Amino acid sequence: MKKTPVFLESLVTNMLRLRAICPFSWRVFQFRPISCEPLIIQMNKCTDEEQMFDFIERNKAILSEKQVGCAFDMLWKLQKQKTSLLKNAEYVRDHPQFLTLHNLATNKFKLMNDDTLVNVLYVTQQFAGEAHDPLVEALVTEAWRRLERFDIKLLSEFSSCLADQHLYFSPLMGKIADIVHRNLETTQDLSSLSVLMVNISSLISRHFQQQLVNKTELLFDTIDSSEVNVAKSIAKFLRNVRYRYQPLLERCNNVFLSNVDHLDLDSISKILSVYKFLQFNSFEFIIMAKKKLTEMIPLCNHPASFVKLFVALGPIAGPEEKKQLKSTMLLMSEDLTGEQALAVLGAMGDMESRNSCLIKRVTSVLHKHLDSYKPLELLKITQELTFLHFQRKEFFAKLRELLLSYLKNSFIPTEVSVLVRAISLLPSPHLDEVGISRIEAVLPQCDLNNLSSFATSVLRWIQHDHMYLDNMTAKQLKLLQKLDHYGRQRLQHSNSLDLLRKELKSLKGNTFPESLLEEMIATLQHFMDDINYINVGEIASFISSTDYLSTLLLDRIASVVVQQIEKIHPFTIPAIIRPFSVLNYDPPQRDEFLGTCVQHLNSYLGILDPFILVFLGFSLATLEYFPEDLLKAIFNIKFLARLDSQLEILSPSRSARVQFHLMELNRSVCLECPEFQIPWFHDRFCQQYNKGIGGMDGTQQQIFKMLAEVLGGINCVKASVLTPYYHKVDFECILDKRKKPLPYGSHNIALGQLPEMPWESNIEIVGSRLPPGAERIALEFLDSKALCRNIPHMKGKSAMKKRHLEILGYRVIQISQFEWNSMALSTKDARMDYLRECIFGEVRSCL
Repeated sequence: MKKTPVFLESLVTNMLRLRAICPFSWRVFQFRPISCEPLIIQMNKCTDEEQMFDFIERNKAILSEKQVGCAFDMLWKLQKQKTSLLKNAEYVRDHPQFLTLHNLATNKFKLMNDDTLVNVLYVTQQFAGEAHDPLVEALVTEAWRRLERFDIKLLSEFSSCLADQHLYFSPLMGKIADIVHRNLETTQDLSSLSVLMVNISSLISRHFQQQLVNKTELLFDTIDSSEVNVAKSIAKFLRNVRYRYQPLLERCNNVFLSNVDHLDLDSISKILSVYKFLQFNSFEFIIMAKKKLTEMIPLCNHPASFVKLFVALGPIAGPEEKKQLKSTMLLMSEDLTGEQALAVLGAMGDMESRNSCLIKRVTSVLHKHLDSYKPLELLKITQELTFLHFQRKEFFAKLRELLLSYLKNSFIPTEVSVLVRAISLLPSPHLDEVGISRIEAVLPQCDLNNLSSFATSVLRWIQHDHMYLDNMTAKQLKLLQKLDHYGRQRLQHSNSLDLLRKELKSLKGNTFPESLLEEMIATLQHFMDDINYINVGEIASFISSTDYLSTLLLDRIASVVVQQIEKIHPFTIPAIIRPFSVLNYDPPQRDEFLGTCVQHLNSYLGILDPFILVFLGFSLATLEYFPEDLLKAIFNIKFLARLDSQLEILSPSRSARVQFHLMELNRSVCLECPEFQIPWFHDRFCQQYNKGIGGMDGTQQQIFKMLAEVLGGINCVKASVLTPYYHKVDFECILDKRKKPLPYGSHNIALGQLPEMPWESNIEIVGSRLPPGAERIALEFLDSKALCRNIPHMKGKSAMKKRHLEILGYRVIQISQFEWNSMALSTKDARMDYLRECIFGEVRSCL
């Protein structure tokens, strides 16, 4: 036998050893050629997860930290191609080779460069099943250690990872906010900055907030007009900080309008949500969104996508689309999750839809999930069902039980406020001693919003609890006193108008208790010199809601507008004018103030939302200010066609308000400015509206009977009279030239049946039908809504009505409820003498 050469024997021996040590490598060597392609190129050729996992299994022993990062990236790219993301994520997460890759990353993350580290963190979070994944925690800790060297792009990506973990208030997010603040001046990447702004928005000061807004304005022109995501982030930031900053919102809106064809359901839904929250109106965007969403109705056949469509489209849809949405939602209602049912209920509230079948289906889903809702969600459920007139005892019984159990264990002021408010809306709103004690315990920590909410709830209990024991009502009254005390204390300790404004944003002045409102006005007057072009709109809006006339504050607002008009955004003007209109107040420089406002807005009349322009015209009309350019912009066919289109997308109640204000403006212009020759075109609307006029209340019936006695018979006085142009007069009577009452029926002088209304002004109609020397008298009873809260000063609408009645030929007598119910008129004889003096003697009025 021939002896084997020594070198060959040695080679075979070494190969056998290699096979024993590395069987995997031997198998590769034996059955397939070694690929010369780099591993990353091989990864990029994988077309599904199985190929990727096979690759990981074959190469796990030799993958570098960079290749591990690339493997994570590749798995995420493949994941994004799937239609069922959640199901596929579960499959990837549970695969043995994903665990292998996970372990490789755990061993190699300290070697990864910064970009790979953050990318692996992001992908790991997308697939993570556990609440506290060890790899995620390790990657976050390592990223924190390197934070100062991250560029702005990487910083924004890392902040998004933290946001995905809901770490908005963490020290780490605070550190990111500090880095952004220090480097803001040199930052030029708006795309990354906008993401950071959203993620740090919970931690920033008002000053820093303004710096970010200013920087965003400077950089906005550096982005392409197709950068929808950047515009969405900016709008979301403004929503997070509750800042309706018109210039930025308009620029974002222009980006959305120019890219509306490329917006998907999710994007449109989010944009509409931001606009609703910030009360930003864009008629053009809503019209385009409505068209785009309507086209999606046949395409959404899954509950998750259809609920999103229902919520976005429902409130702006036309009658046919609403019908289609409701019928489809009925079919899907049994498959809704608790979260989806809550979203549908909210949309039905926005739509003012009282479809009993759909409400019943949705509430049955809500009932099943009631235990899983948080306090704020329970408040929303209570509010919407109350608004939709839902009545089901067992549902409200369970809801009440749940709210009370939450209340007994809650120590957070805002949460207690939410729970108490929800309980006060229930059919049985009273609260026991435990509930009252819980409120008292949190009062020292409450802000003005909480205190106002508590006060409203307690007043609601007192109104409903008259059937309960007196000692409970006494405790409620004592609680009101404590609320008043803490409210005063908080206001008296206010040291900044900026901080006070933050609390005023979500407050409605007309819900404030009287004494607390006085303290609030006094506090605002204390900070009066701090009112400027930045905050003047917000202050004006709050004053409008108070019905409290402070001439000092209104004079200051007018002065700021005249001096700083160039810095005030034109779209803020309607809010600034409104308190002067509501409260019927002319500042010393009235003509300059109103003229400045209107001139500043003139070039924007064509782009202002139609209904806002109507409200503005009405506000000016109450102040007897009729700018011709504005009126011509409103009373033309093109504008009225746009308004009709907008009325279709507004809620029924809001649409009715707009139509009523347009009618009032039309009436005012016809009566007060006949020279403009604007036609009266609201006959049919007024006839429809006045079909619902109810009867007299108790006080009016009492006055009617006394007037009949004073005037010599029931046939000498008429109640609820409609005048030309459809003003409703509480009481009307006619005196001849000798001051003797004329009975109705003996002369053709009644206004119960309205004459034909010509297109031109009707100023002469009433006077021409009276006997020579006779006068027509209108008696108006002014309740508390017609007067300011602090003084007996007529508000704008009542003052305008008085002017109109006088133009129509009436002598107007106004009877204030405060005077009628005063001690001086506490007897019937005193009231009879008062009426005689008003009608036959000197004209007397409480105003």
